Amino acid sequence: MTTQLLLKYDHFDQSAFDADAEARGQAGLTLLQMWKEGSARWALFTVNDGQKARDWLSKESALSHPPAASHMLETL
Repeated sequence: MTTQLLLKYDHFDQSAFDADAEARGQAGLTLLQMWKEGSARWALFTVNDGQKARDWLSKESALSHPPAASHMLETL
């Protein structure tokens, strides 16, 4: 099984997203795909360390551009 993280950003800032790439990498997240839905963006990441990913997500939620929704998923 593989763990993945699906995030929805209602108000997407490409510059902020790009600037956070190193922090996501340190949290064990690798971007697989990104989709556009109107002004929103959905991002799918593979997760190498679930706890690091949850810690990163908690830090993101405390910042000014957190994802509107997050889903930790397991492949079957």
